[in-house]
Amino acid sequence: MNLELNEEQAAVRELAAGFVNREIVPHAAAWDRAEQVDRGIVKKLGALGFLGLTIPEEYGGSGGDYLSYVLVTEELGRGDSSVRGLMSVSLGLVTKSINAYGSEEQKRRWLPRLCAGEALGCFALTEPGTGSDAGNLSTRAVRDGESGDWVLNGAKMFITNGTWAEVALVFARTGGDDPAQAGHRGVSAFLVPTDTPGLTRTTIHGKLGLRGQPTAELAFEDVRVPHSAMLGEEGKGFAVAMAALAKGRMSVAAGCVGLIQASLDAAVAYATQREQFGKPIAAHQLVQEMLADIKVELDAARLLTWRVADLIERGLPFRAEGSVAKLYASEAAVKAANTALQVYGGYGFVDEYPVGKFVRDARVMTLYEGTSQIQKLLIGRELTGINAF
Repeated sequence: MNLELNEEQAAVRELAAGFVNREIVPHAAAWDRAEQVDRGIVKKLGALGFLGLTIPEEYGGSGGDYLSYVLVTEELGRGDSSVRGLMSVSLGLVTKSINAYGSEEQKRRWLPRLCAGEALGCFALTEPGTGSDAGNLSTRAVRDGESGDWVLNGAKMFITNGTWAEVALVFARTGGDDPAQAGHRGVSAFLVPTDTPGLTRTTIHGKLGLRGQPTAELAFEDVRVPHSAMLGEEGKGFAVAMAALAKGRMSVAAGCVGLIQASLDAAVAYATQREQFGKPIAAHQLVQEMLADIKVELDAARLLTWRVADLIERGLPFRAEGSVAKLYASEAAVKAANTALQVYGGYGFVDEYPVGKFVRDARVMTLYEGTSQIQKLLIGRELTGINAF
């Protein structure tokens, strides 16, 4: 694995860093308080090509490799985890799934708009009663014998981009009346335009973190889509979801790296300016120890994440390594944000300063796209060959 960035990768990182410093960092606190980022940020991400990274140019993408995608995701995570989530879900989970499994018509219809930031995608997998047990879905899609359409009924929960998205990648049971018996074998994937009659979207307010990111509950009541809306083969939707999440864990890990970097930058800046006992608090050994702890975990999380990008780029197995990166980086982000708040002392508890937001944003990283406990089970299965689910 080459740890040196090539010229193109370095330029992408510099472009992303400048964008974040100019367009995101100055507004992150206000967006957090308002519980909504500026929606215009989506088209700005598209204009720079960030929403088309790794997608072929023939479909409106900007190409590039997976490390470039990770570098941009790190920078967005450094600026505001809510903005990072917008891109990770729309590009990482939806756009890449359409590129991998979509028909030519589906690719032509959706990819150019998604890559340009003219549309957003949401990934509708989690349900009110189904989180980690993703194969046990209750949302159903039934084929209408006369028209050949599919009719969807059910509900989805905690859907990032849910109220902003123009297309939802929806996972629903198409086979097996008993989800507990059918499991993942009866699940199919559908591309559902969010203006389809019968689809209701409700914003979830009052989140602990990622407050600027639109999160929604989706309700499907006789939502009718044509057979051509199915993404991939019938009954193979669970494989589509798991493939998306396997790469999505790299994206979450990269966002956590950015959050750790932001925590370190803030802690160092404050420690070198704040004085106690007649000198900057950075001159005290235990404060330096806290800064050093963040730095070590930052480097480890970054290298674990870059390794996943390298494996994907070379076409090698990466799923276990993705779980390792997501597990380590998300737990490290929680610790780094907490440590940064400790460096700030009482001021860290006031939202005039950024570290309280870091703590709140970091906490969800150990929960979504597979909890830390799920990651450990995935790693354990890779080590032993035994499924403990």
